[in-house]
Amino acid sequence: MIKELKYGYTTGACAAAAARGAALMLREQRIVDEAEILLPGGKPVRFRLHGQSLTDRSSSCFVVKDAGDDPDITNGAEIHASIDVAYFQPHRILLQGGAGVGRVTKPGLAVPVGEPAINPVPRKMICENVKELLAMRCIPAAFTITISIPNGAELAKKTLNERLGIVGGLSILGTTGVVKPISAKAWTDTIDCSVDVALASGAEIVILSTGRTSELAAQMFLENQPPSIPPSHGGSVAPPLSSTLWGIKGGREGFPEETFVMMGDHVGYALCSCKARNAKRVVIAAQFAKLLKIACGHEQTHVSSSDLELQALGAWLTDNDPESQIADSCRTANTARQVLIDSGNDPELIRLVCGKAKESALVMAPGLTIDILLVGYDSEVLYFG
Repeated sequence: MIKELKYGYTTGACAAAAARGAALMLREQRIVDEAEILLPGGKPVRFRLHGQSLTDRSSSCFVVKDAGDDPDITNGAEIHASIDVAYFQPHRILLQGGAGVGRVTKPGLAVPVGEPAINPVPRKMICENVKELLAMRCIPAAFTITISIPNGAELAKKTLNERLGIVGGLSILGTTGVVKPISAKAWTDTIDCSVDVALASGAEIVILSTGRTSELAAQMFLENQPPSIPPSHGGSVAPPLSSTLWGIKGGREGFPEETFVMMGDHVGYALCSCKARNAKRVVIAAQFAKLLKIACGHEQTHVSSSDLELQALGAWLTDNDPESQIADSCRTANTARQVLIDSGNDPELIRLVCGKAKESALVMAPGLTIDILLVGYDSEVLYFG
């Protein structure tokens, strides 16, 4: 029997619920245990409140985030909201980020530079929930809402926030208020943000990697090249990058950190994101098994169909050379990695798969300029072009 996975709630929904709870306590001058909010889709949801504190001029509480069955690093985090009131002041509601909520330092995100990293939908949810409860007070007053996450700075170290220009903590996200279990939405949202930041920082090239090993190898290869690089394995491990060759900032001048975007398994989505944002050039950095999946037309490289991929590779090799010994090994090998290693990093095999991967990538994002960078299993670059 398949277990039905449980949905959870975003940090934005939790922050809005905590803020509403604090506003309710401030208005009624009593401790409350629950707060109900409407999610952006109109569904009412009740949240349990914790750590309630109340005076005539301030209130605070927190909601413990429940991400359901989604593997979210913020699951169990305390999302705090406090409200401070200044009586006999012009009526206004000010939202600010406290400890553990990051601040935006780079352009390209949905929030301006210098502002707390609270995205527009959660920002609206928080302010509207407070405004609804406190706007009818007879005494004019100004209200300051502070959202904080006590361990947010530590949790942020496990995210890509710093690369995106969000420093000092987490971002408050969520467009629907709901976290779908085992959902790719958080990752694809991060890809979009990463590409936005890369282009806003002035980068004319986006380097997409399937994992940290490929990313590090790409950084070393693209940023620290000698004046000339001889062809490797007779393939297209390329001439050095330079402003004259590429028409972009690169080579010895280095690439900004924002240029490197971790796409994980979402190659099709990442390519379309780059195309939609008018990136001038894209490099896909990956190891052989992932590139074979791309070569076979998979837009999501998490798919598991290694037998079919090896069959396809064997057929391609046989078409090129009916007596190919590597084609024979595709019939007995367990993995694509094994095929590459057993071949001794054969140049024709490398060139074939990288060429097919490039063709497939161009089908996923027609008109985009794409290069392939193959990283070997010893972290060396085997192919570029």
